[in-house]
Amino acid sequence: MAEKSKGKLLAEQLLDEGKHFCEQMDQQELERADLFCEEYKEFLASCKTERECVDYVVPLLKSSGYVPFVPGTKYQPGDKVYYNNRGKALAFATIGTRSFADGVKIMAAHIDSPRLDLKPRPLYEEAELALLKTHYYGGIKKYQWPAMPLSLHGVVVRRDGTSFAVNIGEDPADPVFCVTDLLPHLADEQAKRQVKDAIKGEELNVLVGSRPFLDDQVSQKVKLNVANILFEKYGMVEKDFLSAELCVVPAFPVRDVGLDRSMIGAYGHDDRVCAYTALKAALEVKSPAYTLVTVLADKEETGSDGNTGMNSAFFRYFIADLAAAHGVPERVVLSRSQCLSADVNLAFDPTFPDVTESRNTAYLNHGVVVTKYTGARGKSSTNDASAEFMGKIRSILDRGNVQWQTGELGKVDMGGGGTVAMYISALNVDVVDIGVPVLSMHAPFEVVSKSDVYMTYRAFVEFGRDADDRI
Repeated sequence: MAEKSKGKLLAEQLLDEGKHFCEQMDQQELERADLFCEEYKEFLASCKTERECVDYVVPLLKSSGYVPFVPGTKYQPGDKVYYNNRGKALAFATIGTRSFADGVKIMAAHIDSPRLDLKPRPLYEEAELALLKTHYYGGIKKYQWPAMPLSLHGVVVRRDGTSFAVNIGEDPADPVFCVTDLLPHLADEQAKRQVKDAIKGEELNVLVGSRPFLDDQVSQKVKLNVANILFEKYGMVEKDFLSAELCVVPAFPVRDVGLDRSMIGAYGHDDRVCAYTALKAALEVKSPAYTLVTVLADKEETGSDGNTGMNSAFFRYFIADLAAAHGVPERVVLSRSQCLSADVNLAFDPTFPDVTESRNTAYLNHGVVVTKYTGARGKSSTNDASAEFMGKIRSILDRGNVQWQTGELGKVDMGGGGTVAMYISALNVDVVDIGVPVLSMHAPFEVVSKSDVYMTYRAFVEFGRDADDRI
């Protein structure tokens, strides 16, 4: 092998040259990444709403020794507790050996994803077809949602207070639903619309039936037939839609992508990929120095408002109640805490290179993304992590031999977006965004790299285990 030149040695020492993660992995680590992602695929297939995520995670917590949190209890190192917030958000903790006065480690992800929600009075008949009116949830490209199989998920509360879950369209034996679109032969006027209006919000109507109820004394026979099917299956009447949370999501399964099977394509990677990796890390870190708190929140895609979103007080109350039994004020705990805001970032797409700045964007297979700031244009509505905390995270990841990269959410003035980081940093917590790079973010079918998913999990494990109090 030729001796390295002085310039080559200097370049290795001084320059930051991102490398494809798989070039630095041995075969055993690649196999571990692939195996980890098989379990992640099962999670994604089972969890297409925030409620389904909570229903999936709680039994895992219980089997790992977590018990329901009881305010006022003085928990000891190694104890594990969880708080289920209305079946739509979770906070859980493994108590560390350090005092709460030293702060806690926080991993915060969200478990909601863009979708179509049913309106309060959704069911109607038009031209002898039964349809459901929707109001889209979160940032979507509306034109991506027609002409593909959709499933119906959620919960319905009857007038008497009893409730039932709905999940139609995931089992191969189930029917599916769809939003229809115009045939190209008659779409000249539609084609003149701007892309964002190619399908309008009020055109996202879900087709659910076409056969009439056979009775000449009634009108809206197709609607009645659909209503009767719902009544026979669930004991549900039309007014029960008023006290329901029902949403429409893609019905296709989770699939490997690529001839090399190196990627995963599915609905809901944003942000369940970070929720799952944070969850698995929390289960892995059994004896932390700092109490390790994991939050899986709702409502991020609509601004984190509401009592299950990260902008509500439920997380702050959880921390306050944990620390109160130890005589430590909430403000002391939070002001000395550190948080990884576990959320995705965009991956460079060579088909659409103009929206990114190549030196400061993330790439598939280059590892977990550390995002110093998000926001829009002049860093509006962002947490901007301090140099000290960025240095802390660099040190943790490098010591753990975790492959990582940095990224921005697009070019300056191109657009932007936000995460839960700014709500946590508002509590005087040191926060930085960290997560998986995603292709086709917010589309019904998003793509991630298996190696990036695994590295994100490893990053969370190293953060949870870190006992160094230097920033």
